[in-house]
Amino acid sequence: MRLHRLAVTAFGPFADPQEIDFDALSGAGIFLLHGPTGAGKTSVLDAVCYALYGSVPGARQAPGTSLRSDHAAAGTPTEVTLELTAGGRRLEITRRPEQERPKKRGTGTTKDKAQSWLREHTGEGWEALSRSHQEIGEEVEQLLGMSREQFCQVVLLPQGEFARFLRADEAARGRLLGRLFDTRRFAAVETLLGERRRAAEARVRAGDEKVLHTAQRLAQAAGDSADLRAWPLPGHQPGDPGLAGAVRAWAAVARCSARERLDVAEYALAAVESRHAAARLAAEDARELDRLQRRHAETARRAALLAEAGPERERVRGLLDGARRGALVAPALELRGAASSAHLAAAHAETAARAELPPPLREAGAEQLATVEQRLREELGALGAAHRAEQRCAGIGRERADLERESRAAEEQHQESAEWLERWQETRTALQERVDAAQQAATLAEQLAGRLEPARMNLNAARRRDEFAADAERAEGELLDLREESAAARESWLELKEARLRGIAAELAEALVAGEACTVCGSAEHPAPARPAPGHVDRAAEDAAHAAFEEAEQARAAVERRLAAAREARAEAASAAGDATTAELLALTADLSARHAAAHAAAAGLHAAREQLARAEREHSARSADRLDAETRAAARASRREALDREQASLEAELALVRRDAPTVAARARTLEDRVRIVAGAAACLRRAETAAARLKEADDQLADAAFKAGFDTIEAAADAVLPEYERTALQHRSDAWQAEEALLADRLGESGTAEAAALPPAAPDAAEAYAVRAAAKLRTAGSACDAARVRCTELDRLSRQMEQELRALGPLREAYDRVARLAGLTAGTSADNERRMRLEAYVLAARLEQVAAAATVRLLRMSGGRYTLVHSDARAGGRGRSGLGLHVVDAWTGSERDTATLSGGETFFASLALALGLADVVTDEAGGTRLDTLFIDEGFGSLDDQALDEVLDVLDSLRERDRSVGIVSHVADLRTRVQAQLEIVKQRGGSVVRHRTAALTD
Repeated sequence: MRLHRLAVTAFGPFADPQEIDFDALSGAGIFLLHGPTGAGKTSVLDAVCYALYGSVPGARQAPGTSLRSDHAAAGTPTEVTLELTAGGRRLEITRRPEQERPKKRGTGTTKDKAQSWLREHTGEGWEALSRSHQEIGEEVEQLLGMSREQFCQVVLLPQGEFARFLRADEAARGRLLGRLFDTRRFAAVETLLGERRRAAEARVRAGDEKVLHTAQRLAQAAGDSADLRAWPLPGHQPGDPGLAGAVRAWAAVARCSARERLDVAEYALAAVESRHAAARLAAEDARELDRLQRRHAETARRAALLAEAGPERERVRGLLDGARRGALVAPALELRGAASSAHLAAAHAETAARAELPPPLREAGAEQLATVEQRLREELGALGAAHRAEQRCAGIGRERADLERESRAAEEQHQESAEWLERWQETRTALQERVDAAQQAATLAEQLAGRLEPARMNLNAARRRDEFAADAERAEGELLDLREESAAARESWLELKEARLRGIAAELAEALVAGEACTVCGSAEHPAPARPAPGHVDRAAEDAAHAAFEEAEQARAAVERRLAAAREARAEAASAAGDATTAELLALTADLSARHAAAHAAAAGLHAAREQLARAEREHSARSADRLDAETRAAARASRREALDREQASLEAELALVRRDAPTVAARARTLEDRVRIVAGAAACLRRAETAAARLKEADDQLADAAFKAGFDTIEAAADAVLPEYERTALQHRSDAWQAEEALLADRLGESGTAEAAALPPAAPDAAEAYAVRAAAKLRTAGSACDAARVRCTELDRLSRQMEQELRALGPLREAYDRVARLAGLTAGTSADNERRMRLEAYVLAARLEQVAAAATVRLLRMSGGRYTLVHSDARAGGRGRSGLGLHVVDAWTGSERDTATLSGGETFFASLALALGLADVVTDEAGGTRLDTLFIDEGFGSLDDQALDEVLDVLDSLRERDRSVGIVSHVADLRTRVQAQLEIVKQRGGSVVRHRTAALTD
């Protein structure tokens, strides 16, 4: 992958469109990206990452973080365009994030969705490929062969993170390597095996529990027939390999015991059945003899009772005969009684009705009453029109009252509107003055706001100028002290080094061994080896002095960088603040703020004043129109009142003739209705009385004829012979019962067995039945015992077969669990077969780490002058820790191997840079050999001395052997003279800008 061109607009600190030509920068192999703090160096790398993947690295993509520049104009869209070559294809990617923009119509803003474009350069020009975020993301990942996280680690080399990687424990290294090499599939294998182990274990445990459940059911079925000391549950639990044998043995014992109990129960049942049959036969014979004897005694008693009832039977026969003849006269009697009752009721009603009539009509007949009723009804019908006239008269009164209320309300409204209109000119003048005053205040507030913001910016710049001046003064004092300390430490180190060189002979003599050649002269004899002089300086003292000198130099360099940054910031702030002092700018800002606040407060009422004036004008128009309308309605009400007075006078004259002495038409109607009701009722009573008398005479004639035909001498005799239905039915039932009893006794007296049984001794059925009951109880007990034994044997056989099937099904499950458990323990690093306790993912990452260490060592040897080598260690960690991701450094000067956490600051930078470059090579190869022609290195060069810096730049320059270009992001001033191609980010008030320059231009 090679970058050609990057264009950004309104992105991060860049307000105006900026373009970076990576082809021009990559010509020298190494180019420098520098600028003051906050200028936007990292934003260039963010723009590259955003163009490729649609998001920026790390925490800078936090929720709520906007990519849009705060300096950009409202109508300028945020956009990033990257032109690159990947996989032999030249592509152009353009992305716009989701952002707010001003509405095209009206005020306010609207939100534009995120957009992406992908184009490819062909022989005929640029060809559009896609505008889908997902398709573009998949195309980029396929061409580069790496995700966003891998790209940020491999192309944008973060030195600080690799320094932490060197000192991290194995777990932290594993997390980083897992993200880079995407070993999730191996972790997924571990998880899958673990899940399968747990699933297999659950199946085995479920099978064991099922077997134990069946065994428990066997114990319940066996009852007390099995030897409880052989019960398997107390000594065996789920998962016990010996569970199957114990359950099988116990089940066999239970089945044998149950079969023995069944044989004994069957023999006992056969003996009890024979005794029960004999007792049952004897009880039946005793019951039959007792029945015959009691039947004979009951027949004799009932025959005597029948003979005693002879006179009563004759009397009942006579009553039934009279009742049969009286039934023929009963309908006529009932008809005559009903007619007599109706006649009495009609006579009473007639007397009461005549008492209600007026005295002139109390002796009138039915025809005369009908004539009076007709005349009254005609007079009542004539009152309908009068009733409607009376209702209309009442309605006229209500209408007049409504007109009076409307007149009074209209008069009050007219008076109030007249008073308001008289004050209109004065009110309008006052409201217009308020609007003019608020408008002038708004104009003044806008003028003051234009002056206030520059004044505040100048004040902030003056404050920063004072702060940076104080920081520079403190840094200058610290720098003088540190320079003196550094010079003193250098003198001390040189003195100790010179003293050690003077006594180096004694130090070499300490390493001489008798019979071995001297490393200086080659002689095997050592007649007079040198002895250490008093005050001899050894290597440890020299190294300690040198370390103190390096620490002093690092502290001095750090203060120099801080002083340069403070001076640069102070100059920039002074340029922005101008010549005015902070106090003068503070007073000016306070005065402008107070005046602006007062004008803004006065202008805040402009809208309210305009609205109030508009409402007053609308009210004036409405009140003027209402006044004209009120005059028209007053004239209409006067005309209506006169018409109502004329109509009411006419109606009152008509009603006086109709009501007579009644107060209202309704009262007159009620009086007439009462008279009609009384007359009509009396006429109806007269007609009913006449009809009832005729019916009574007819009923008397029919009754006399019926009594004569039924054989009665008088009507009274016929009435006495009639019996109620219930009495006649009861007498008939008694007669029928005597006849039935007589026939039954005749049948029983003809039976021969009854008389023979009566001649025998009395029977004893209760004793025989009690003996049979005891025999039946014994039979049921023996049968239940036999059935229970038979059911127990059947259930034990069925459960034994079921348990045997479950045990056979459990065998393959246990074998599968053992196999999966061994694999899961091996991949998880918990098995005894895994000597180093390495997880599968750690094993794969260890192989990758070994490749990374080998690739990093090639560059680390050159950076460290052949001293350090990175090696991978799979030594087992102490305690219960895992192993496989250890990283050590081998010191060629001492021949020792130690942890990377013991490296100094400069050595850590060597190692981390070499590790980052080596990791980039390995990840590139892992991604399918995708070429990474452009790399970026972020900071870390400030901890190097001149010689080390030259060695690092030589190593970076050697990357061109693989046709790569390296961009260095740094504040180190020496790099500006060592690196020819430079990209400077200049921070300005209106947003940062990009400048391409060379070292010759900066001198």
